[in-house]
Amino acid sequence: MTTTTRRRPDAAGRAALDLYRSAPWGVRAHVAVRWFSAPFPAIAAALPAGGRVLEIGCGHGLFSAYAALLDPTRQVLGVDIDADKIAAAQVAARAVEHLELREAPDGAVPDGPWDVVVFVDILYLLPADEQRRLLTEAVRALAPGGRVVVKEMGTRPRWKVRWNTLQETLSVKILRITEGSSFDFVDPGTMGGWLTELGLEVELRRLDARRVHPHHLLVARRADATA
Repeated sequence: MTTTTRRRPDAAGRAALDLYRSAPWGVRAHVAVRWFSAPFPAIAAALPAGGRVLEIGCGHGLFSAYAALLDPTRQVLGVDIDADKIAAAQVAARAVEHLELREAPDGAVPDGPWDVVVFVDILYLLPADEQRRLLTEAVRALAPGGRVVVKEMGTRPRWKVRWNTLQETLSVKILRITEGSSFDFVDPGTMGGWLTELGLEVELRRLDARRVHPHHLLVARRADATA
């Protein structure tokens, strides 16, 4: 089974999920659903070994914890605007070394340089122009040779888009599980174009094989190591 289609947690995934065993049931349920609905191993495979990792919009910190547990030579920082989620994340992951989780109420990109900046299903909560602005800030904070890794939902096939839109409407607008009042899914090709204009070499990958969500991954590398 490839990292693209794997659903059962690997050793680091089990360890990450186990961090939340004493959390309130709502948090436990949320992180469990996140693991089985999102292709975390495929996203993590796009990260460089070691280095300084920043995750923007880390929520309860599951992916940040997973990335840190996969590679103890990484220094991982996860930030989010949701104070409640960060509080739960800090309690759950307090024993994980080389991992910091903190609130970022202004939504700004923390000062780098970062070897990789990661976005996992968070940009869609912003209008397209704000998505572009945040990606631009992330690129500016990269270390020489750094990369931006973005996992977002694509705009095709239509049936997967409809399913995802229904789920997000329930999560964002009705149950208020996720911070935000609306969502804007940008075509991965368009987003890749933004990153190309910023001087990065962009690779697009579909991660939706055997999944009902239109997962797409963008891996954008700084081409000029001296930039």
